[in-house]
Amino acid sequence: MSSNAPVLEAPALSASLQYSELRQHELRKSRVMMIDGNLTQNSRTVDAGTSARVYADGYWGFASVAATGAQAAARAEQQARDNARAMARFGARSAVGLPTEGYRGEHVYRGRAPLSQSDIQERLAALNAWCRQRYPDLKSIRFVVSDEHHSKWLATSTGGRSLSSIQRALCQVVFVAQAADGSPVELNEQISGKGSLADIDWSVEALAPRLDELHGHLRAKCQAVPARGGLQTVVLAPPLAGMLAHEAMGHPCEADIVMGGAVTGSLRGQRVASDLVTMIDFAHTYEGQEVMIPVYADDEGTPGRDAVLIRDGILTDFMNSRETAARMGLVPTGSARAYAPNDEPLVRMRNTAILPGSSSLDELIAGVDDGYLLMKTGNGQADSTTEFMFGITLAYEIRGGKLGAAILDTTVSGSAIKVLQSVDAVSDDMYWSCSGYCGKKQPMVVSMGGPALRARAHMGGQ
Repeated sequence: MSSNAPVLEAPALSASLQYSELRQHELRKSRVMMIDGNLTQNSRTVDAGTSARVYADGYWGFASVAATGAQAAARAEQQARDNARAMARFGARSAVGLPTEGYRGEHVYRGRAPLSQSDIQERLAALNAWCRQRYPDLKSIRFVVSDEHHSKWLATSTGGRSLSSIQRALCQVVFVAQAADGSPVELNEQISGKGSLADIDWSVEALAPRLDELHGHLRAKCQAVPARGGLQTVVLAPPLAGMLAHEAMGHPCEADIVMGGAVTGSLRGQRVASDLVTMIDFAHTYEGQEVMIPVYADDEGTPGRDAVLIRDGILTDFMNSRETAARMGLVPTGSARAYAPNDEPLVRMRNTAILPGSSSLDELIAGVDDGYLLMKTGNGQADSTTEFMFGITLAYEIRGGKLGAAILDTTVSGSAIKVLQSVDAVSDDMYWSCSGYCGKKQPMVVSMGGPALRARAHMGGQ
């Protein structure tokens, strides 16, 4: 461990304990918002604590304290043991032999020196002034910049000793204009990446091309027409394909949800997508480069492995924890993660993406006689049956292989399995974003990515 790392020892095993772990976790977050040149939010928070977890007679005992150091570790350990004994009062439960791998190593992000508060505010003021001069028609301009840094020291009874660091930053720009009928029309653009706000380029020079494009889409959206409802041919731009991979197929491939009755439980080894579709939850590396949310060891100390969820259209694997891997007879993937110091590890996605194909986005559009290009989404939801619905905030008609008018905000929905089975073209793009949070009892930092897909899905509209 590094010189500033605490000395952690997992709770000692006794006759009743099959496994134990101890985690010290520090979470630092910052967020600054500027609306029309006025600073409306400027927050910095630090959350730190120690947690312990034990596995005894088929039950988990978990506890956390909002402190660090030897005394905090001892309190968390004792409470975890007490909680495991309390759970055992529910009756006998079959215990499983948990995988015994324990990762040893340190992975710390080494970025640039953080920006000062005055630097951040000066950059935001410069961006606002530039946008006001360049886009005088805008009714409102909003900027949100944020970053967060997780440091986790972990010790396990399997011999694991690890220091993990995940750090990400986000810059979001929201433009608001006015449609001909006087109603507000809103559209946003965002960039995200590893590190702090000093490590991503959100200067005027870097953002100018993207902001010009955003403004052009906003002007088109002010003249938008309604979509035609029903089953349509759609080209899902890379951000939409990433959302589909994460929400609609990623969650049903988390082993705890599979064990809870997800439809995917009976589909392993069967076709769930076109043979053009391969989908992977990457642990820490993609094509030789570290991904945005690198997980070399999860919060159970299991080495991170890629989970190949779909290969050439066939459902092949699930993401799992120590216990779900043991109960399902799977190889552990290192997918158990906890967001905050007082959170217990759950099976979570890391960097989920559909792999790129061989066509260009222009070729996907050119192959559509009558359909839609779906470009941006504001939200999404899905369930364990893979049924999903996403809000669409930017989309265009496709007529005769060419883009037409922008359409009003709408929805796209369907069964992810049916949509993926209908895929007949995959672009050669590869888009990554780590801007959002995944919700599942607790938030989680994740990244998602992929190419564009051409498929059939249900559109909301007239």
